[in-house]
Amino acid sequence: MSRKNFGAKPFLYPQPVMIIGTYDENGKPNAMNAAWGGICGANEIIIDLGNHKTTENMKKTKAFTVSIADAAHVIACDYVGVESGSKVDDKMEKSGFTTVKSEFVNAPVINELPLTLECELKEIINGSLYLGEIKNVSADESILGDDGEVDLSQFTPITYDPIHHGYYALGEKVGDAFKDGLQLR
Repeated sequence: MSRKNFGAKPFLYPQPVMIIGTYDENGKPNAMNAAWGGICGANEIIIDLGNHKTTENMKKTKAFTVSIADAAHVIACDYVGVESGSKVDDKMEKSGFTTVKSEFVNAPVINELPLTLECELKEIINGSLYLGEIKNVSADESILGDDGEVDLSQFTPITYDPIHHGYYALGEKVGDAFKDGLQLR
């Protein structure tokens, strides 16, 4: 096997497509698309963000939601990433997203995206890393399996390709975690 070196690049796969929801100082919902982040503890998430209307809102409200982008809403999810809430007053309306207030934090839950982490802002690290404590996870019942838990066969989260700037649907189940490897014992 031959390998090619690329240097230091953000080539971690799959890379989640997260839609970050916040309220502004007047309670108006806003959302943005973010790909650089992930779970960093049992109840913590960290997201690397530049300066945005969303980050201004997070600093004021100390809360945000992270909805998981899915294949059914890829156009709206991309739109909230390419359009600025500072420049467009009706960004959420144009995206087609509707929201309800989280029961756990002062941030909006996007109705159309079926899985949402509701977070309290804990800390901003080095000016761009937003560490949040997950206070609740809410899921639309349409993505729950017979056991009442989130079932990846019931919805299609997407991943971001940072090389070719594409969105890809996650694929089929290929194994059983904490079980398949036991065959090699």
